[in-house]
Amino acid sequence: MLRSKCNCFFTSKSNSDHLPNTFSLNTPLPQWPQGQDFASGIVNLGEIEVCKITKFEFVWNSNVMVEPRKAVAFYKPVGIPDGFHILGHYCQPSYKPLWGFVLVAKQVQDFSYEKANDYDHNKLPALRKPLDYTLVWCTNSGRKKIAMPIVDSAYFWLPQPPEGYKALGYLVTNNNEKPNLDEISCVRVDLTDKCEPYRTLLDAENIVPEFPFWVWSLRPCDRGMLGKGVSIGTFFCSSCCWNKGEEFPVVCLKNLNPILSAMPQIHQIHALIEHYGPTVFFHPNEVYLPSSVDWFFNNGALLYQKGASEGQSIDEGGSNLPGGGTNDGEFWIDLPNDKNRREFIKHGDLESAKLYVHVKPAFGGTFTDIAMWIFCPFNGPSTLKFGIKNMAFSKVGEHVGDWEHFTLRICNFNGELWSIYFSQHSGGKWVDPCDLEYIDGNKAIVYASKNGHASYPHPGTYIQGSSKLGIGIRNDASRSNLRVDSSVRYEVVAAEYLGDVVKEPQWLQFMREWGPKIVYDSKYELDKILNALPLRFRNSFGNLFRKLPVELYGEEGPTGPKEKNNWIGDERW
Repeated sequence: MLRSKCNCFFTSKSNSDHLPNTFSLNTPLPQWPQGQDFASGIVNLGEIEVCKITKFEFVWNSNVMVEPRKAVAFYKPVGIPDGFHILGHYCQPSYKPLWGFVLVAKQVQDFSYEKANDYDHNKLPALRKPLDYTLVWCTNSGRKKIAMPIVDSAYFWLPQPPEGYKALGYLVTNNNEKPNLDEISCVRVDLTDKCEPYRTLLDAENIVPEFPFWVWSLRPCDRGMLGKGVSIGTFFCSSCCWNKGEEFPVVCLKNLNPILSAMPQIHQIHALIEHYGPTVFFHPNEVYLPSSVDWFFNNGALLYQKGASEGQSIDEGGSNLPGGGTNDGEFWIDLPNDKNRREFIKHGDLESAKLYVHVKPAFGGTFTDIAMWIFCPFNGPSTLKFGIKNMAFSKVGEHVGDWEHFTLRICNFNGELWSIYFSQHSGGKWVDPCDLEYIDGNKAIVYASKNGHASYPHPGTYIQGSSKLGIGIRNDASRSNLRVDSSVRYEVVAAEYLGDVVKEPQWLQFMREWGPKIVYDSKYELDKILNALPLRFRNSFGNLFRKLPVELYGEEGPTGPKEKNNWIGDERW
């Protein structure tokens, strides 16, 4: 079970009884193996260094404006190391344990501009204090209309940077006096990158319509394995609804260091997986279990080429699979023709199953994404939930070869698990460590849905479609004795930033489909449901059926991990 302990302190007296504890993982972090700058506490971005701050001083809570589950709290970072400068304050939901960070920065004293190949030095310092502040919003706005207590005043200030510099965050105070200009730093524009609003943290539009207020979390626009954008951990706030066409008032940092020195080396990767590797639980009624890729090939999987009447056996490791190119339809993989052999392979081999690991930089190398892929020879048929009724399809949803994954996001400042992405068919979501289940120390649990193998953080029935209307494809997840422990059963198959240290298997270069194209005859089965309804309901429910996932009606055979958008890009979130 999760444990929380308080490591923060607060100086504000208002609302102090309602402040969250600081979340911590179940067990202390181990002493990570040494190597370069991973888990050293500081990341070099070229001309500046950044340090992660997780200790805060409470400033203000919006629970005087909105109900507790919608309230957010604002914090000032404290305990700033000598020479570092604040870039902005922090905000998060009030009801959650305190779990966040902001970066502070300082200029590298011995920085050599000969090493900076991506930009020209303009002989200005990397950091400068702002010229002034602009008041964005304050709680005094509309005070009489909402009878807001005077003790809970809050003022939100946007730094006005000098020419050639950008602001990266806001300051929050409890009085109307402008903050000291030394309290925050702006960063030279060529060391910054664009960012964008991510999640809405606070929507106070309807509290006082004449004085609305919104707060969003931020993320870099340039993300993924090649992205240089660095998340600061600050927030964006506005008293008017922001339009995408407008110039954004804050930015994030950019990693201009060509050497990603904070990324883990191969021995550190193994230590991270052994410490954090989740256990994947399959549904107790799951019959389409995973296997290793080698087991799949050795037990009769065939390679087909367009125009050929027969398939070709695949060597162990996929050494005879065509590598590179694109998904052009010239080749695909299928099960053997023999019916008994096909059924045997469909059910997989749990004993041979393992997680195939892709390690890549995130947020400009300040985080590490450990994407863990699992292979199932077959994806089973879907079950349609229709109100309180369920209809199990006989074929709809089936396909040969199923690749699913989840991703651990590790903080490179200290090697801490920061979040896990649960891939769910065409989408997915990031889940904070405080919302995960654990089975052993800091090893989380991943629940794979029955037949479809999508990953979820908790057991239950998840509806893919229109859950509010009670219609969609069931994704049932539950714990059982069918499991794979990724902390011991894994293989690192790719880590491009390490050069030739990790040799990618030949099957990973197969960019075509791991199953033949299937067109589902779903119309017949759906029509059976519609025809069973009273006439007055058929049109309305017919429209609902059109909201079902597109894969219900047919799809190309699934491609391998390297053909997925998230191989190079960020997870879809």
